[in-house]
Amino acid sequence: MGNFTFEEMNLMCIYNTGSRTGLIDSLREMRGELSPEETELRELTDSALTKLCAMTDE
Repeated sequence: MGNFTFEEMNLMCIYNTGSRTGLIDSLREMRGELSPEETELRELTDSALTKLCAMTDE
């Protein structure tokens, strides 16, 4: 995988569905449930999503 931080890797392990696209969907769904106060988790999720979306499955 790309240049993911330790925290991003942990987050992706929690929401891993077995595919990159499934992981992206899971993270987006979780992000939609975050409260306004959960800024750190939102930023971590956004960072991981940016990196995941820039990748390909090839």
